[in-house]
Amino acid sequence: MDGRPATIRSILPLILDRLTFSVGGKTILHELSESFDAGRRTLILGPNGAGKSVLLRLCHGLLQPTSGVVRWAGSANRDAAAAAQAMVFQRPVMLRRSAYANVDYALSLRGTPRVERRARVMEALHHTGLARLADRPARVMSGGEQQRLALARAWALRPQVLFLDEPTANLDPQASRQVEHIIDAIHAAGSKIIMTTHDLGQARRLSDEILFLHQGRVLERTPSDRFFDQPQTAEAGAFMRGELLA
Repeated sequence: MDGRPATIRSILPLILDRLTFSVGGKTILHELSESFDAGRRTLILGPNGAGKSVLLRLCHGLLQPTSGVVRWAGSANRDAAAAAQAMVFQRPVMLRRSAYANVDYALSLRGTPRVERRARVMEALHHTGLARLADRPARVMSGGEQQRLALARAWALRPQVLFLDEPTANLDPQASRQVEHIIDAIHAAGSKIIMTTHDLGQARRLSDEILFLHQGRVLERTPSDRFFDQPQTAEAGAFMRGELLA
């Protein structure tokens, strides 16, 4: 798939400045300060309740922080930054339309001219292995096909940054590997990947760096080979051994 035009300015780096999120009197994330540049695939690991999904939603603008700032340093325009990113969820929402129409609708919302949309829709469906299912109603597709369609819908937008929230959590191994291949291809096409997963094997396969969250705090951020070979904190070591963390 063709990359984004070279004339489009990068919205990266993504900067988190003392980012905090609380709800119901409980603090989910505590003053996170991180920066994410283009290129490296960042996978976010941590036990349930660590704040992984909340962090993605804050970065993508679906939640507003209690305090602190989420800033796209490459863009002073919030709308431009929003248009240059996409997110795929663990359970994607499918419109009551065909696979083709689901992707076409996403492009129409971004203002893509009608004359350009067909080629981009079919390109995205082809690269996700769904071209032959273009006319199939999205809601009768299998779980794996729906997740690939969600990725096609995002990929057609040619995002500079793609957020993925446990995209294979509900899939069998074969469907999971198909999704992983698509994520690799999207990364190769130039999108920055920031992703959560509960699957350590998947994290090894897809990551360049690991951000390890525990109780709403970043305990480690390190190249993935170092994280898996020599975790720097007792909590990360216990997590990889499958132990429950307090």
